[in-house]
Amino acid sequence: MIVITESCVGCATCMLVCPADAIRVEGKAEINYELCKNCKKCVLYCPLEAINFVETAG
Repeated sequence: MIVITESCVGCATCMLVCPADAIRVEGKAEINYELCKNCKKCVLYCPLEAINFVETAG
């Protein structure tokens, strides 16, 4: 699962690189988990490392 931390400043880099259009930025980034494909591009491109991928059980 992709998680946005409090370090997010709303630069919108994640929104621009998301191939699923699953991220919108209103103040800080928000993920639509129904659209998110867990490709991790947002994690890789976030300049502040404010987005993390967390393994979930199951």
